[in-house]
Amino acid sequence: MAIADRKRSALPVPFAVEVPDRIRAERYYDPDFYALEAEQLWSRVWQMACRLEEIPEPRDFAEYEILDQSILVVRTDDGEVRAFQNACRHRGVKLAEGRGTCTRGFVCPFHGWCYDPDGTNTAIPQRRGFSEHNLVPEDLDLTPVRCEVWGGSAWINLDPDAPPLRACIEPFASALDAWKMESLRTEWWYAARLPVNWKLAIEAFVEMYHVVQTHPQLIIPTRFGLRSTEQFDPQAYIDADIQYLRAMSEGMAGMTHASDVRIAEGLRNTVLPADPAEAMATWNRTLNDAVVQWHREQAHDVPDLNALDALGLNLTFFQCFPNTFVLPMYSSASAYRFRPLGPEETCMEIWSLTRYPDGEERPKPTPPELWECDDARWPPIPAQDFSNLPKQQKGLHARGFEYMRLSTRLEGHIANLHRTLDGFLAGLPSEGLLPALQSVNVYPFEQPMLDLDF
Repeated sequence: MAIADRKRSALPVPFAVEVPDRIRAERYYDPDFYALEAEQLWSRVWQMACRLEEIPEPRDFAEYEILDQSILVVRTDDGEVRAFQNACRHRGVKLAEGRGTCTRGFVCPFHGWCYDPDGTNTAIPQRRGFSEHNLVPEDLDLTPVRCEVWGGSAWINLDPDAPPLRACIEPFASALDAWKMESLRTEWWYAARLPVNWKLAIEAFVEMYHVVQTHPQLIIPTRFGLRSTEQFDPQAYIDADIQYLRAMSEGMAGMTHASDVRIAEGLRNTVLPADPAEAMATWNRTLNDAVVQWHREQAHDVPDLNALDALGLNLTFFQCFPNTFVLPMYSSASAYRFRPLGPEETCMEIWSLTRYPDGEERPKPTPPELWECDDARWPPIPAQDFSNLPKQQKGLHARGFEYMRLSTRLEGHIANLHRTLDGFLAGLPSEGLLPALQSVNVYPFEQPMLDLDF
């Protein structure tokens, strides 16, 4: 279908983005807009449903919930990963909740209908009481859901006609393949209930504009070279970078893994050239090599960080539209997932992912308690972000506030995200939206506002 034809057949989008740098406030709280997202977005996009270490053994399962949909992701007896709608084919009762192992398969708690982990119906109590048209074999098995595996996770899509996973998550996937994403495993897993729209929550993490005001502990002048009134001091630069790494480790509870901070501490007396550019490059190469060497000595499958630098991939933040982020840094990574709980409520999950020796047995990750955004247990950096978000959601309801005014230089990624969302809300074919998806699935900071061509 030609672009012009797609435009003529598009559905109207309420509060659509008409000027790229102006985003209407109603998009963050209007119930009809939220309902349209449920119908046209969440039913059509690939979503990270669970980490594979949640279902390591045959018959292990994990429930994934998005809005009113519940999906069971199951490790079948042959080791494959499949997904099904979590509803008994008899009267729709949920078969399982949370995570566990279906040793006897899935048994409906209401009337005892039974299913194998591959979704096959295996038993119907008092079968002879049903009419033949209610016993057609292909109508008795669990309803399958599209499921693919990538990067150590199972991904689902409720649209049977959606393009394959890989096409929809590039270049995010290729960049993180280079990071050996599939080798990372869960160290811990937190979750927050945020009293804000899911898009507002995401937008707090895709621009650097807020850092100076919100996270002052991360602004360490000597880390960035010359002060206006001082000569460059190589030792001060090393000290400042280690201070920054420690702030990231303690402030994010692991974005820079504690093991990598210790490696940097051991290099504190490294002699650097006097030239600022050469000194910074030498320090980065030295620290990269030391991190890689230490982790490989522990039998960890870690990428060559200097090779990633040479490819331009040694970045720290990658988005996968619409709601998944991975933040790799040295050996490890943080990962975020945002799920709407209502027009003005979001579940944000944070994983610390790190590397373990291949074959080392690890316990299944413990699903997190849902902490409130002002819980005292949050590390400093997310606590600072969470302190702003409820105020912003409240401010969007101000009668005189019509739209956000985005910086074309600093907040272009937000505009691109919203206009890609509008393509889904308009009902445009998924294939036609792939170029827009691949424009959003990038390192988000300071992206220009793009011509998305749909």
